[in-house]
This record gives sequence, structure tokens and C-alpha cells, in this order.
Amino acid sequence: MARGRLIWSTGALADLQEIADYIALDKPDAAGRWAKVLAAMAEQAAELPFAGRRVPEFARDDVREVIKRGYRVVYQVGDERVVIYAVSEGHRRLPVDILDR
Repeated sequence: MARGRLIWSTGALADLQEIADYIALDKPDAAGRWAKVLAAMAEQAAELPFAGRRVPEFARDDVREVIKRGYRVVYQVGDERVVIYAVSEGHRRLPVDILDR
């Protein structure tokens, strides 16, 4: 698939905000920078959607993730789009209904 249109689910946007808010408690200057890093990971997923690894919690080829410094961006590859469904700490298991967000 060539570059797909990037779509953020409401849940993924909430995840991103929650992570930035948490980081801001200790390091306000770093919160915005880290949110930009996570957003860039999502852009990377749209550029090369199958470069991300399959998500272990799902037995599907279309649900992928990119991981950086303990955070994961989980997305689904569609025909002409990539939908970001979650941004979370890597040690957390994803809920089974994550694709319904």
C-alpha cells in the first residue's frame, strides 16, 4: 500500500493527551516534545504501514504497531488509510475492543 490517509480515533487522541499531561507533571518542557515524537510515529505508520510489527494481542495482519522508548502506537491498515487506535505504554495490554474506539 502506498501512503495512506492518517486518521486518529477519539480514543487515541485522548491517550496522547493523557500521556502529555502525565509527563508535564514532572517535565513540562518535555511533554510537548514527546507528544510530537508520538505523533511522528503515527505519521511514519501512514508512510510505511507494514513496517510496523504485528500486535501480539491480535492475530491479524492489518493491526500493527510502532514502538519507541517504551511507548507503542497501535494502528490498523486499511485500503487507503491508516487509523491510529491507541497510544500507550508498552507494558500495558490492549483491551480486546480497542478497534471499536
